[in-house]
Amino acid sequence: MNYETITFEKPETGIGLLTLNRPASYNALNEAMILELEDFWRERLYDSGTRVIILSGGGAKGFCAGLDMKYVGQMAPTWDMEKFYMFQARFARLNLAMRRCPQPIICCVHGAAAGQGFSFTLSSDIRVVSPDAKFCAAYINIGLGGADMSCSYFLPRLIGAGRAYEIMYTGEYYPAEEMHRLGLISRIVEKDKLIETAMGFASTMMKKNHLALRFTKEAINMNIDAPGLEHALQMEDRNQTLLGMGIFMKK
Repeated sequence: MNYETITFEKPETGIGLLTLNRPASYNALNEAMILELEDFWRERLYDSGTRVIILSGGGAKGFCAGLDMKYVGQMAPTWDMEKFYMFQARFARLNLAMRRCPQPIICCVHGAAAGQGFSFTLSSDIRVVSPDAKFCAAYINIGLGGADMSCSYFLPRLIGAGRAYEIMYTGEYYPAEEMHRLGLISRIVEKDKLIETAMGFASTMMKKNHLALRFTKEAINMNIDAPGLEHALQMEDRNQTLLGMGIFMKK
């Protein structure tokens, strides 16, 4: 698929750089971007040549402003409830696609990450942001519920329920330093160091067994909802046995 609203390149072997590419619209998502991101994440499911993905907002003024409200304003009058639901379900499942993709995702955020832009940040594995980054669960600000685009799933698990409630109920912007204190962010670096820092993380990961990276992400996905310690241990034991046998069989 020839992409227009996103770009994908390989700055180094095994490392993919996905860039949101609607800078004139603050990387807000319209139908074309949703379709292209669906295709992109679907392709990564069986892409053994890409082992780590870096997600960037590129040259836009901010990382991602969420849903393109101009697009919604044009389309909403033609929707009935069923069409609205289908759009909602498809849009939201971009975040599920990010977790299903086997590659760890390093998200580079500058400026505003609002609405779905915030959820893209939450759906990533590692977050590197610039000092001007700010985060907003903007859904409630347009009259919808504050629990949207997987935010109500990820945010309480990442920073704890108490502050997650505050963020989703108020729809206010929260600065990088505060999100760092809450444990959401791995590094705060200058904007021109975002990709360099992400590449540092990616290069470290590239030195690991690529199946080990995949199994680690899979275990995190499963065990974040594990009903108990035994379930978590069973997942870990399965992964380690498979990897261990692979090492043993090479000798």
